[in-house]
Amino acid sequence: MSDAQKQVQVAIDQLVESGAETGVQVAVYREGELVVDAVAGAADAATGRPVISSTPFYATSTGKGVTATVVHVLAERGVLTYDTPIVELWPEFGAHGKQAATVRHALTHSTGVPGLPAATTPEDLCDWEKMCAAVADAEPWWEPGTKTGYHAQSFGYIVGEIVRRATGLPISQVLREQVAGPLGVADELFFGVPKSQLGTLARLDEPSGGPEMTADLLEGIPFFRVVHGYTAAPMAALPDAAFGNRADVLTSDIPAGGTMSARAVARMYAALLGEVDGVRLVSPERLREITSVAMSGVDEVVGFPSTRALGYNIGFPSLNASPAPTVFGMAGSGGTAAYADTATGVAFALTKNRVSAGDYTTVERVGEIVKNSLTG
Repeated sequence: MSDAQKQVQVAIDQLVESGAETGVQVAVYREGELVVDAVAGAADAATGRPVISSTPFYATSTGKGVTATVVHVLAERGVLTYDTPIVELWPEFGAHGKQAATVRHALTHSTGVPGLPAATTPEDLCDWEKMCAAVADAEPWWEPGTKTGYHAQSFGYIVGEIVRRATGLPISQVLREQVAGPLGVADELFFGVPKSQLGTLARLDEPSGGPEMTADLLEGIPFFRVVHGYTAAPMAALPDAAFGNRADVLTSDIPAGGTMSARAVARMYAALLGEVDGVRLVSPERLREITSVAMSGVDEVVGFPSTRALGYNIGFPSLNASPAPTVFGMAGSGGTAAYADTATGVAFALTKNRVSAGDYTTVERVGEIVKNSLTG
């Protein structure tokens, strides 16, 4: 057992024993080798079913990095290019002056369509055609490519429909055939989860005693504002624990999020960095392209500075983290994260079922242990 494995195991055991977390997975690859595979706690607090390494967790926007990776694998194989106008694949998307939007703009949250109709429900999110039609008919909040603003839910439909139009297949099938299957994690890395596998998933829960986020309070936050009848965060479809436990949500393709084990998504990032058991997802040249800064500036939706590569954020999840220009990945709103560092060859993922909205304390603590134990 490596020193990193021991230290991570102690840390996550303490988090569970203290009540800070219910169940946690941590996986780390270095230079294509799995060096940390640690689990602690319960996958389902009600039954006591334990977390194991293969347990998939609904991990909200950590899935966006998986969605982007599907596009890069298709680009690597010549199926599409980043500068392909979206309307070449999806003519309806050009409505209301969005004709100039490209695949690159979709990946960098700069199409100008960060929202969905304000009345969108979880049931609506499960209706692929309805959501894609709503996105295509949206009036842009800005000219495509001129600004970036977090496309919290619309990202998945825009990128997912690009993939469907380019391949003729739903993005969940492309993920399975082109990424998860070749990496040997087809049962641990999903968009729509097969109904037969729902019983293997972790059950999400909420921390007790947290502040109640009322509609009046949320409406005062820029992220929740409504423009042209659309909002980045429809009130009825916020990704809380109840949302992430719904069978209809879990079994549908909603690729702004994803369901995954830590070791599966860490393996995916490792296969972007280099070869993993004979599988490499992209060339070294493409890796440099997709992890370089593509857009930076104040995010028009959340109001914070952001630095984006092609489908990934640059740097660690916390706003307080030190600059890390060689780190790329995505965090989920519930406190999960997966990322890789091109400088060290390390790929890291942490999944958990306690939904700690916007709180990355656990990721920061465990990530620091990994960084210190592996890279000094």
